[in-house]
Amino acid sequence: MLLLLLLQISGSCLWLGRSEVVTSFEHSCPQFFFKETPPNKALEPNSPARICQRYKNKYYFATLYDRDRRIPVYSAYLYQPGSGKRPNTWMVEPQLMGSVYPSAMAREWTLQNYYNVTLEQISKSQAVLVDYKNLTGLNRGHLNPSGHQPDNSSRTATFTLTNIVPQNEKLNNGAWKNYEQQMMIKETGGCATTYVVVGAVPGNNYIAGGRVNKPSYLWSGVCCELDSDEELKAWAVIAENDRNDVQVMSLGELEETLTKLYGRDQVSLFDRDCPRD
Repeated sequence: MLLLLLLQISGSCLWLGRSEVVTSFEHSCPQFFFKETPPNKALEPNSPARICQRYKNKYYFATLYDRDRRIPVYSAYLYQPGSGKRPNTWMVEPQLMGSVYPSAMAREWTLQNYYNVTLEQISKSQAVLVDYKNLTGLNRGHLNPSGHQPDNSSRTATFTLTNIVPQNEKLNNGAWKNYEQQMMIKETGGCATTYVVVGAVPGNNYIAGGRVNKPSYLWSGVCCELDSDEELKAWAVIAENDRNDVQVMSLGELEETLTKLYGRDQVSLFDRDCPRD
């Protein structure tokens, strides 16, 4: 028992961040959603996991994760871009293996060497680094990009594989990058607080021998509180994940498009006060 305790204490020193699988975003990390209202259940997969992504005892964003397809459904965050170095250390989510595991995002190496967890155990419910090796025409695409975060800690928190999907390389380095870096700067002029939800529509193809789904579309919805007069504005984009092209549309148009793509109930990404036109 003493040895186990010492191993846990030592292992915690190598922990790179903290995150939690929770039962409710509203009760655990509602601050990343406009009026503390997450997207409705029309996007929810068969085996969802709600993750409040925490690093150095602070929450930085929220992710709805699809355990079966091993990709995020969406990540929600506040747009607060800042300058700084891009992190290069990738982490996974231990609690996707079960609630008995620590509520901390960690490197695979840390789990294997300090908690006696095998890579097979980790990989049963989430993507691991080897899944993204030797890709052709694809790379690791962030839903919550590190460049939309203000400092080193918040950027590091985005480097969890629970925030990553297989994204078309040309799209990721082309039109989607232009959206993330140029369009967002332009459109958020005058915004006091900007809420963003970025998601991925599951596709019919997989990587890593059928383990990790390749999304058919990537999308983003934005709701902005303006500096003056308590006014709101919103916009959205969507992109097919095999073309280097991003389509700009209203929030309402995106919700209608997602409703058709998912074929379920009407999709709602933000509280009803966020304008749809």
